[in-house]
Amino acid sequence: MAPTTFSYDFGSEASGFRKKTSFSTGLFINGQSVDSVDSKTFEIINPTTAKSLGHITIASEKDIDLAVEAAQKAFDSTWGLHTTGQERGKLLIKLAELIEENIEELAALESLDNGKAVAIAQAVDVQGAADVLRYYGGWADKIHGKTIETDEATFAYTRHEPIGVVGQITPWNFPILMLAWKLGPALATGNTVVFKPSEFTPLTALRVAVLIKEAGFPPGVVNIVPGLGNVAGAAISNHMGIDKVAFTGSTAVGRAIMKAAASSNLKRVTLELGGKSPTLILDDCNLDTAARWAAFGVVANHGQMCCAGTRIYVQDNIYDKFMEKFVAVMKGIKLGDPFRPDTFQGPQVSKIQFDRIMSYIEHGKKEGATCLLGGQQHGTEGYFIEPTIFTDIKPEMTIVKEEIFGPVGVVSRFSNDEELIKLANDSVYGLASAVFSENLSRAIKLANALKAGTVWVNTYNTLRTNVPFGGYKQSGQGRELGEYALDNYTQVKAVHVNLSGPPFI
Repeated sequence: MAPTTFSYDFGSEASGFRKKTSFSTGLFINGQSVDSVDSKTFEIINPTTAKSLGHITIASEKDIDLAVEAAQKAFDSTWGLHTTGQERGKLLIKLAELIEENIEELAALESLDNGKAVAIAQAVDVQGAADVLRYYGGWADKIHGKTIETDEATFAYTRHEPIGVVGQITPWNFPILMLAWKLGPALATGNTVVFKPSEFTPLTALRVAVLIKEAGFPPGVVNIVPGLGNVAGAAISNHMGIDKVAFTGSTAVGRAIMKAAASSNLKRVTLELGGKSPTLILDDCNLDTAARWAAFGVVANHGQMCCAGTRIYVQDNIYDKFMEKFVAVMKGIKLGDPFRPDTFQGPQVSKIQFDRIMSYIEHGKKEGATCLLGGQQHGTEGYFIEPTIFTDIKPEMTIVKEEIFGPVGVVSRFSNDEELIKLANDSVYGLASAVFSENLSRAIKLANALKAGTVWVNTYNTLRTNVPFGGYKQSGQGRELGEYALDNYTQVKAVHVNLSGPPFI
């Protein structure tokens, strides 16, 4: 059976946005859009309206086998060590250019599928994806080993070689951006890929599959297989033909992937997992700047960010002044149709996520925290949740300990920096953090004391393509972005060349 086609007209009088799209919703294996072996599909929902957008093909374990077979064949024959870094770089840069040429359509798909504001999707997500692919295109011919001095009788050198077939599993909160974060370093270093986007937000990945073919990548180098986590994701994690898994998502799933990797072929694993990041508001900060960035840290991408700054600690002598400004900013957040140009916060991605966030809000109320702002559904259609602030919290409360993954922040006081460090580091997570202070010596001292992979000073959520991103503790292992990400996708071979005679026997 031939795969179905996704067609959509984005025209809207209210939004003023006009765009049409049409592409296959089949699996992308060996350079072709194909139906799954068992012809199973999954319904995708528009989170803005809670209405169906249609169905996409989803992969079974047998489809993962076919994708791995195609990836291995490409690695052995047309990619891997058979292409130069310059050739790989040209293809990555070409793909970046094609994404930019189709930026409005891809941003519209991202907004339709995920619910984020189309203006943000275009400027941050889609343009960001192009920037990442172009960046790694530049790296592709600069990956090399070293010559190592040993002695006059021996010449030694190292080679950084691709690992082989890589399985990549990404979440629904940044679909096209996570695709680029994963594909960029993997392809630059010569690996082939079996890529599984979330079944909730597959549209941009399937549209990019068309662009991958147009860019000229050999068949099988990139295979895109949307599917359920407990089926397609599990098949990737357990597959004996996959040499490495890269995963972004929850800590619980990351733990399961590590177990599967260990019990199968001991494949390499990199994980970018959950977070419960602290934002530290010091009494020498610029209050207006701190209030705006703190709000951005809570509600950016509808709060659906692993690095969201949802634990806010405010020095007690400025608490009231900060809260006045912070609440005013949070009240001014514009919720609504993602296709309207003034919208900042769209809906949560799904009914499942909406219900999960609302259950945390109710839990916070029952445990005795004060819901100072929000805590309700916004409107009557779609999965919108008001920006929410809790105060009067205790460190042991569920809303303080667990990742909510929604527009919900908890605020508490501190008196001195020593107390603050203990509060900030009191988490099983260690993905990100922020310090707001006009005293850079104080800010840097605190930044050095925080157990987190990223520390922002007087800003929040400002990620850069050439700066690494990843976590401490249960927020994962390995790094995304920058030169550091390349280390995740190469293995080092040492070569010893004997320049003298036979051994001493």
